[in-house]
Amino acid sequence: MAAVTSKLLLLIAALALTCCTPTTEGLKRSITRMQFYMHDVVGGPNPTAVRVAGRLSNYTGTDPIAALFGSVYMMDNPLTATPDPKSALMGRAQGIYSMASQRDEFSLLMTLTYGFTGGAYNGSTFSVVGRNPVMSEEREMPVLGGTGMFRLARGFCIARTHSVDQMDAIIGYNVTLIHY
Repeated sequence: MAAVTSKLLLLIAALALTCCTPTTEGLKRSITRMQFYMHDVVGGPNPTAVRVAGRLSNYTGTDPIAALFGSVYMMDNPLTATPDPKSALMGRAQGIYSMASQRDEFSLLMTLTYGFTGGAYNGSTFSVVGRNPVMSEEREMPVLGGTGMFRLARGFCIARTHSVDQMDAIIGYNVTLIHY
């Protein structure tokens, strides 16, 4: 009798999970494509990205990529409509990026949330987590979620460096989001 009772309880639990698990079924799927520019300022009196951790200063090698390996930056970068820093502010990219390469190529591991503060996307966010080989002309990174208008987002972004001045960069983003 106890075996039958436990099997019955297991069946009831499985049915409860099946009918109570949220799905996207019945929700209207939307696709949003957008373009913006991120301004990553590491130098000067008002940086938008600051180093918060990194390799000890006892590195004796000559490889500049290896010298930066392990450096971690916290960022709060403005997002604008055009490459001009004075163009319309669309929002901010906030998160962490770290130097992930020891040799051969300069790449970052990025965990960023792009939050929008005006216009059609006001109050909405999406998050990107992935590898960014910054010296490549075009880099593709995954979108792994979002809030507001971009709830349950998935998709990808294509990043292209627009300009670089020492360590400061303006990066253009073309983003495709699937959301509900």
